[in-house]
Amino acid sequence: MMRVDRWFGADEEWERPAPDRRAVRNDVWLAVLAFVVSALGAELMRSLGAFENERLGVGWQYVGMASAAALVAVRRSHPVLVTALAGVHMLALGLLVPMTMSTLPMQTLYFFLIFSGVAWARDRRALLAAVALTLTLMAAWLAWTFALGRGLEQMVSSFGPEAEEGAGLFSPVVGMVGYTLLVNVIFFGGAIVLGQVAWDGARRTAQVLDQARTIAAQARRLRDQAVVDERLRIARELHDVVAHHVSLMGVQAAAARRVMGKDPDAATAALTSVEQSSRDAVTQMRGLLGTLRGHGEGEDLGQQVREGEGAGERDPQPSLADLPRLAARATTSTCEVVVDVVEDPDGAAARVAPPLQLTAYRVVQEALANVHRHSTARSARAVVRVDEAAGCLEIEVVDDGTARAGTAGTGLGLLGMEERASHLGGRVEAGPRRGRAGWRVFVRVPLSGTPGPGGPGCAVGAPGAWADDVPVELSRAGADR
Repeated sequence: MMRVDRWFGADEEWERPAPDRRAVRNDVWLAVLAFVVSALGAELMRSLGAFENERLGVGWQYVGMASAAALVAVRRSHPVLVTALAGVHMLALGLLVPMTMSTLPMQTLYFFLIFSGVAWARDRRALLAAVALTLTLMAAWLAWTFALGRGLEQMVSSFGPEAEEGAGLFSPVVGMVGYTLLVNVIFFGGAIVLGQVAWDGARRTAQVLDQARTIAAQARRLRDQAVVDERLRIARELHDVVAHHVSLMGVQAAAARRVMGKDPDAATAALTSVEQSSRDAVTQMRGLLGTLRGHGEGEDLGQQVREGEGAGERDPQPSLADLPRLAARATTSTCEVVVDVVEDPDGAAARVAPPLQLTAYRVVQEALANVHRHSTARSARAVVRVDEAAGCLEIEVVDDGTARAGTAGTGLGLLGMEERASHLGGRVEAGPRRGRAGWRVFVRVPLSGTPGPGGPGCAVGAPGAWADDVPVELSRAGADR
């Protein structure tokens, strides 16, 4: 019984939608067509004398055909009821006007009604009961027909003397019973099976359409998220470029103001550094804006930003090879900056993927800008370590100063570091140095540039390689830097 329930879809949550008004109107016209065809078939058979033995008159024959055709009008709106009434109607018509019921148009009509009921039923358990009722009525009718000896003999004799002689493999009685059962199995079984196939097809189509809608909605969300990601990437680039150069310009301008009367040469050097920083800032800003203007539909803006595409006059994106130049620009008369790149093996830094090199450069740039803005440090040191065996890229920036009063920031710098690192599967740790003055930023990302361990020894978020500085977790209390 469970297999029958499962085959009919009794446990399925999906329910076929009810027909709309247009479908109902079409069924009404189809019902009219079914009545016309049935009446035409009956009149053609009447012309051949097939209805001479009908006990009821022509009026009852047309009532039977019209009532059967009327079921077509509600075959999709009330499919379970149509399935049950089709069986009852077929039995009643077979008893009252059997020749009318046995015409080909009427047989086709019954087949279509049962098929429609199975294909459109929304309550599959109720459908199972309606199908069982129809099959039970037909089985009882056949059993009652076969139980009448005279009726069976008349059916056999209608095939002529050859049937009475038993010319085939079976006796006439067995042949008659077997043939009748075979015809009914094909008739009712075919209508039920084809109806179930149509229902399964409609269910699969609905699932495909639902999946298509889900995919379309996800695509819209991903597209919107991609736009947000592109904006965040550009915002990080702009923040890093502007914050770094403006911070340097402010520090150098302040130094020039202090020594202008005492040491003109030092003031000139500081102002030269301000000029160079402003030019670098304008150049990098111009490159970013060129990328935005050159961004065509369907292109990846973030990829252009990372790989230096989009504007023909744009300089290549910064890499690890540019860190010494960054250290030279970041060094001021009040703060010495040293940047080292440690490779294992030699040449490993040049093989780091461009997005990771850009991330390392921006992290060092932002950390040094924070030193100039928020710290009294006299020195700052940045170390970038590339370990191919461990599959890790590590960045550490430390200074020896204390927090400068009245320089609270927005926290966007550290937030940008976190976003860059997490995008590449890494993690950021930042906070005061334990046991000594200063601030420490530590970043570790896998060389693969994807979330998860980057290699056999790259456990992202593990303590750094420098034992004298144990990092504290990044907290929003210290996020002003």
